Amino acid sequence: MEFADVVRRRHMVRDYDPDRPVPAEVRERLLEHAIRAPSAGFSQGWAFLVLETPEERDRFWAATTDDRALDGGAPDGWLTRMGRAPLLVVPLSHKAAYLERYAESDKGWTDRDEARWPVPYWDVDTGMASLLMLLTAVDEGLGACFFGVPPERIAGFREAFGVPAAYTPIGCVSVGYPGGEDKRSPSLRRGRRGLDEVVHRGSW
Repeated sequence: MEFADVVRRRHMVRDYDPDRPVPAEVRERLLEHAIRAPSAGFSQGWAFLVLETPEERDRFWAATTDDRALDGGAPDGWLTRMGRAPLLVVPLSHKAAYLERYAESDKGWTDRDEARWPVPYWDVDTGMASLLMLLTAVDEGLGACFFGVPPERIAGFREAFGVPAAYTPIGCVSVGYPGGEDKRSPSLRRGRRGLDEVVHRGSW
């Protein structure tokens, strides 16, 4: 597929065919492309938690969503559709890797002061790695969605999967073949903002 077509076709897929697993070779390409993302100082302060078995995926949803389904209530439509995804990849950022990298001699800083960073590039770079997974999924004929982990659920997520405190989930990427109930988000009714609205040439 031409790269321009990949970019145009990318959208968040929120329903999946539960009977079509992601082929192992495709899963590996998603991950291999993710680590090609740029990172400040080539710090590569990221990690990726891959969840494929039904038990692993159920544990993720139990740790990161509300307890209605666990209490006998029915999950909402979003969770029902997203829960069909056969592959979940949780990208995690590692701030310490950046603070340590920029305290090395070639960078000129002698401390690990977080205040030196205007934005959290450990999260930015991990987000770019996530986008490469989203684009790779489109190129492979799959659907994918990036969604967040609620802040109040992060501690439970870490406990459920033994994730060290130094690693922060910036979200989750669900991957699979699109299902029959995949619908575009109502947010898209707003329309995509054009270049004339967002681009400032030479000055604001």
